[in-house]
Amino acid sequence: MHNLPYRPRASHFFLAAVVAILLHVIPRLALAQFPIRGGTLVVVSNPGEPAVLTAAFNQQGAVAAISTKIFDGLVHFGDNFKLEPELATSWGVSPDGREIQFKLRPNVKWHDGRPFTSADVKFTFDEVWMKIHPRARSTFAAVHSVETPDPLTVVFKLRNPSGVILSALNSGESQILPRHLYEGTDILRNPYNSNPVGTGAFRFKEWVRGERIVLERNPDYWDAGKPYLDRIVYRIIPDATARYAAFETGAVQYGVLAPITINDLERARRNLTLNVDFHGYDWLASSIVLEFNVRRPPFNDVRVRRAVAHAIDLQAMSKVTTRGIAKPGTSPVLSTQTRFFTTNLPKYPFDLKTADLLLDEAGMPRRSDGTRFAITLDWLPFGENFQRYGEFVKQSLRRVGIDVTLRSQDLPQFMRRVYTQNDFDLIVTHRAGFGDPQIGADRLFWSKTILKDVPWSNGSGYSNPAMDGLIEAAHEAPTEERRIELYKKIQHQALTDIPNFTLLENRIYTVSSKRLHGLGTGSDGSYDSLKSAWLAP
Repeated sequence: MHNLPYRPRASHFFLAAVVAILLHVIPRLALAQFPIRGGTLVVVSNPGEPAVLTAAFNQQGAVAAISTKIFDGLVHFGDNFKLEPELATSWGVSPDGREIQFKLRPNVKWHDGRPFTSADVKFTFDEVWMKIHPRARSTFAAVHSVETPDPLTVVFKLRNPSGVILSALNSGESQILPRHLYEGTDILRNPYNSNPVGTGAFRFKEWVRGERIVLERNPDYWDAGKPYLDRIVYRIIPDATARYAAFETGAVQYGVLAPITINDLERARRNLTLNVDFHGYDWLASSIVLEFNVRRPPFNDVRVRRAVAHAIDLQAMSKVTTRGIAKPGTSPVLSTQTRFFTTNLPKYPFDLKTADLLLDEAGMPRRSDGTRFAITLDWLPFGENFQRYGEFVKQSLRRVGIDVTLRSQDLPQFMRRVYTQNDFDLIVTHRAGFGDPQIGADRLFWSKTILKDVPWSNGSGYSNPAMDGLIEAAHEAPTEERRIELYKKIQHQALTDIPNFTLLENRIYTVSSKRLHGLGTGSDGSYDSLKSAWLAP
């Protein structure tokens, strides 16, 4: 009998293919389970280059995005705003709601080797948050003192129960500064603002202005074994086209706060090497806002402000500027903040006839050339998207006879113009809600938050005793139900007086390489510490 040549069956080819796939996939599955140590993560600094590297008093997005790797908060937010331990290992509220006690994590060190203690928390509360933070006066309005019975215990003593305090103690909102480096100094001009010493997973290494910011692994970090990365390099890439190209080539592996334009977003979604994620922004609660300078004409007249609101087609604005990703705004409290949001509010539907009538009533008739008056609109220099918002507003107002000149500038210039010099007519800017209107909305409507040199405070100069009364009553509300009821009234007053107007409820996104694993998934994930992040080969 002759031996016939071996002819593999189709099933053999199938088995061989399966084996090959498994040999390729199993190591990758293993990688997904076991983080790899080392490596450098390259991140695009967005939006733009930060002014300083601590968010303890400067709440610019680029500042918080970087400084949350250098500084920890007392707590961290997990999914659905669940409180998780960070520098505080536990906390408790007294039965009468007038005391909140925190137990601090032992053996935590500042990056210079000094111990972190309750004295640092008290100093930061007294000298930083309550004096120069844009929102803390409102957030901590119920707190009459902070006590430190021992180095690892902090007690917030309250005048009345407060439902907002525990929503504000993460690293993005309430960073703690080292007392030994700030006490007795001019805090706003302290050199450690640009050469920070924190307690976080990464230490500051260098800042080459206009080029890069480098952080390195903290070998003494309290969370043993973390971080996994050796260093993080933040690149300053002002040009939007260059930013997307850097993601596409792999030169950059991570970026938060919409690091690429809407025009490049679909390309990124189709790119098999990239992830686009809209999660991690619940706490931020982002919106695009039109803010009026109510100190001077023409916007010291509420009829003019209302006319502007009626002149802008928000549905069209969403489609034109965000391809329908953003949602038309209705209130300074966003619809995602469901406990506080209400629809029973003054409304400003797109209506050119009503806008024209209001401007006529305000004594601003059309001239022979069809215009009524001229203004300047400053757009927040957070990238090309804000320029597009400004252009849309300009075209909208032209139809009711308002001649708008767009003015561009760098971020420090914009901040000086709005919050130091008050030299503006109208701005298109960003507002964050931070999970609770007492944190995100009060700062725009309370007269006590008209603060010179403090970004994201009450830049419009709006002051109304009726509004102040509502806000202060909310701060002293005996129950959470009463506080919620008052914030619905605050929204009504805000839209009656309209010192600012929510154009869009924004949807922000993160772009990352598929090599990057271990990103935070909590409600404030966009400000994740990156202590669990790692890069696959």
